[in-house]
Amino acid sequence: MAAGYKTAEPLEYHRSFLKENCRPDGRDLLEFRTTTLNIGSISTADGSALVKVGNTTVICGIKAELANPAVDTPNKGYIVPNVDLPPLCSSQFRQGPPGEQAQAASQFIADVIESSEVILAEDLCIVREKLCWVLYCDLMCLDYDGNVMDACIIALLAAMKTTKLPEVTINAETDAPEVNLAKKSGLQIHKHPVGISFSVFDNSSLTVDPTAEEENFSTAHLTVVVDEEGRLCSVYKPGGTSLSEEKLQECISRATARQREIQKLIDKVIQSIKEAQ
Repeated sequence: MAAGYKTAEPLEYHRSFLKENCRPDGRDLLEFRTTTLNIGSISTADGSALVKVGNTTVICGIKAELANPAVDTPNKGYIVPNVDLPPLCSSQFRQGPPGEQAQAASQFIADVIESSEVILAEDLCIVREKLCWVLYCDLMCLDYDGNVMDACIIALLAAMKTTKLPEVTINAETDAPEVNLAKKSGLQIHKHPVGISFSVFDNSSLTVDPTAEEENFSTAHLTVVVDEEGRLCSVYKPGGTSLSEEKLQECISRATARQREIQKLIDKVIQSIKEAQ
């Protein structure tokens, strides 16, 4: 009976749960799905992580390459994020050039990196005006069930914290770079940004960590990113109904609590790998 009701009247089906302050998957409105993390998932990458938020699965691989700094920023390197939402993760995505959602996600991740100062571009400069690192951060969604933004940010942060780069010097005689693979060091992580996404239903009910189905029925989406100091780093809201200042403040408070949980999870996984080595 319930399955038939869900098929015939999917929106009313969801509303019936919201009236009872719960959701079809059994969660409270402000309850997250189980989040799991694995690091070192890609052996050929300089740093990598795989994150699952419920069924949503994202893998991040970071590859570092040497390049020349830009003329207008001679003391900075580059961080180039790219989010891929291929057809294999959901039937809603198609083959071909990146769609609008993938492009928006890539731009949002780039904004988070810059605004949060998780890594400073200056730290990637090896020799001013001559040599710097470029970090290509590729994020691929393997299974899409909503809330891909949160999963991407967690995967990116975890991958960055495990990335190790070799020592590079400039040969004084040939002026060519020399790479010492035997001596590697980690990136300097200045901040730990974590995102939390919300969906708004009927301009009133606020839910965290929405599934793909919940995203389809919502009237607005919102992703809030904060760091370990509770500083608001970025807000992503692609249209939809507006939120009151009170609702926005509630979102920020929830994000601050979530940030502590995720940072603790990342540190715990990294520590367990170190102890096992």
